[in-house]
Amino acid sequence: MMARLIATVFYVGYLRPAPGTWGSLVAFPIGWIFFAIHPLLFFAAIPIGFVKGVWATGKMAEGADDPDKSEIVIDEVIGQWIALLPVVVGSMHAGASIFALWPGLIAAFALFRLFDIWKPGPIGAADRRKDRIGVMLDDVYAGIAAAICVGVLAALVHGFIG
Repeated sequence: MMARLIATVFYVGYLRPAPGTWGSLVAFPIGWIFFAIHPLLFFAAIPIGFVKGVWATGKMAEGADDPDKSEIVIDEVIGQWIALLPVVVGSMHAGASIFALWPGLIAAFALFRLFDIWKPGPIGAADRRKDRIGVMLDDVYAGIAAAICVGVLAALVHGFIG
């Protein structure tokens, strides 16, 4: 029961179509709650969520040939939070509301979904592992790729207009 709750992120993974996109979207309000309580809680939630995600994915996939079931979306949540890191850091650095950085929020979402679906390079290699670590790791890598792109875009935009 607990593994299903974690892996599906409170059953969001059962939403259709595109459960991965729903998982990425639900990362925003959950992340905002953590950030509002204390910004460091947002940072702490990433490794804690990763470990819990590995455990829950393993439980949900016991006996399955492919552990990457579509209803498992904890990986999307963790990857999306990683993609949001430049926006969170930018908000903290500027002393601005995270909502004031809305272009970065949109870019983080779009870029994470792009890398998660496209799966270039190490993202695809992690996905092909076909184990619970691979389920989580491909989204971590997609989140890192998206975060790098968000950071570069922010630097370009703020370099030209800021």
